[in-house]
Amino acid sequence: MLFARMLRSAAGRILCLCCLAHAFALAPLAAMADHRAANVLVIYSNGRLLPANVEGDRGLREALSGGAGPAVNVFDEFLDIPRFSGPAYLSAVTTYLQQKYGSHPPDVIVAGGAEALAFALEHRAALFPDAPIVHMSVPKANLGTLAKLPPDVVGTPIEFDFDRTIEQARRWHPQARRLVLVTGAAAQDRAWEARLRDASPRLGKDWETVEFLAGLPTSAVLRHLEKLPGESVVFTPGYWQDGEGRRFTPRESTQALVAASSAPVYVPFNTFVGIGVVGGYMLDFEGIGRQAGRTVNEVLHGAASASAAATATMPNVLNVDWRQVRRWGIDERAIPDTAVVHFREPGLWEAHRLEVLLAVCVVLLQTGLIAGLIVERRRRKLAVQAEQKQRFELVHASRVAVVGELTGAIAHEINQPLGAILSNAEAAEMILASGARRPDELRQILADIRRDDLRASEVIRRLRALLAKHQVEHQRFNLNEAVGDVTSILRAEARRRGATLEILLPNPAVTMVGDRIQIQQVLINLVLNALEAVAELPEPRRRVSVEVEKTAGRVTLLVRDRGTGIAPDQMPRLFDSFFSTKSTGMGLGLSIVRTLVEAHGGRVTAENGVDGGAVFRVELPAAGANGKKKREQT
Repeated sequence: MLFARMLRSAAGRILCLCCLAHAFALAPLAAMADHRAANVLVIYSNGRLLPANVEGDRGLREALSGGAGPAVNVFDEFLDIPRFSGPAYLSAVTTYLQQKYGSHPPDVIVAGGAEALAFALEHRAALFPDAPIVHMSVPKANLGTLAKLPPDVVGTPIEFDFDRTIEQARRWHPQARRLVLVTGAAAQDRAWEARLRDASPRLGKDWETVEFLAGLPTSAVLRHLEKLPGESVVFTPGYWQDGEGRRFTPRESTQALVAASSAPVYVPFNTFVGIGVVGGYMLDFEGIGRQAGRTVNEVLHGAASASAAATATMPNVLNVDWRQVRRWGIDERAIPDTAVVHFREPGLWEAHRLEVLLAVCVVLLQTGLIAGLIVERRRRKLAVQAEQKQRFELVHASRVAVVGELTGAIAHEINQPLGAILSNAEAAEMILASGARRPDELRQILADIRRDDLRASEVIRRLRALLAKHQVEHQRFNLNEAVGDVTSILRAEARRRGATLEILLPNPAVTMVGDRIQIQQVLINLVLNALEAVAELPEPRRRVSVEVEKTAGRVTLLVRDRGTGIAPDQMPRLFDSFFSTKSTGMGLGLSIVRTLVEAHGGRVTAENGVDGGAVFRVELPAAGANGKKKREQT
């Protein structure tokens, strides 16, 4: 009824419109409030620069930034225990936190360490009683000393597995007999001492001596560690305070102990790796931070009860410094595959796998290429040997064929001395038949017979030298004598063909290095070729000349004829195998000439003469001196 009366009046209608506008204005703010960033307050037990806190904070922020849902604002506070402690200090910290975060209270509190959890629980009512608490890096033994935790206090506890660390040290140092345990004088240090003393009965089974250095001045501890015998092993969690009241971080104190110790040092914290310790079974503080971050995300999403039911502890993993493994002579085969090895210099394969693979591929490719080249070289060598053998056979066959062409001349050269021998023998018979005593005349007849016999023998010897197969030998020989040996046969062949052969030789004789028989074959082939070139000419014009010259360490053999010359189109193919200008020729004579000349390091060319005919020029390496020419003519 009141609302109806208000609507009837103008003032009432204005008031209703204002209320509706106010309601619509507040609706988006309420929606925004539901999606505002969550505030997470992290309270660490110790100082800001403690390596465990730095790594834990990194893991925590990584997990929170990667979680689904609203953004998260993270605030860090550090109790700095044990540097500061006591009820008055903690009360002042409580007041400070109330004033600092009163206007924007945290949605979740993260307690980093046992002291931080005890502080948060003790002052919870005065601080933020409605904020759930997530604990991290709190030993399971410390949780057991607290009263039953409320349902909204959750987290994953930790346990220090120093038993396995010491057992691992015993396996890596089988000769060790003494175990030295080093702790300090602060409350946290005494807690560690208590843990180790409780474990000493079971540890003593593997060690002849278990020695405690607890609460001593650092100087005394260092002197003791310097004098440790070689069969010792040291275990320490580091300490916050020594017996003289000097304060450290555990990492700082451990670094001093490692520098002085003559024995290997093992620790329970992975933040100590790299300062000279060997290693141990250790907690990963960054992993602890990530696990706490995941738990915070669950709490923000209302899954705290699931986390509260979790009873597992964070795992301990064997960590080892590779440099200390090498320093203390630990057998690397004794390092488990599950261990985390720090500072290990990667081997060639690990560091340069791609380069190694490329190098192996290159080596394999090169090996294949080299093997292929070796096989190809062997095949080529065999082919060259076969070609040389065939060429040798061809040259010999050509020589035999040439001798066949010279049969008439050879017969004439042999018949002349044989006829003379026969005539002298008949004359001797006639003198003997007459009964006259003419010894001087008979003696002359016998001398003529001997001379003619030697002449026939020389012809046969030269003929056999041309026909015989022989191993090619490059030796020093007299070129004049080599030309003279075949001159008689070539003269006879020229006379048989009605031609004139003119030979000009240098005086003194020219010497060269080569195969005598092959050079003679070159000369015979060229002379026979020249005789065939003038065969169709009138007999007075059938002239062939052979000339030997020596200039600048070279010997030039010139064979000229007065024939029709060489056609220009035939000149490029003149020395090719199986090319002949004669219808009955095989085309091998000049090809063999070029082969033999090139085998001697020389060259052969052909050209048309100025006065007609053809000129074949053979240039060969020579030894000897220049001289005047001696002219022979037939």
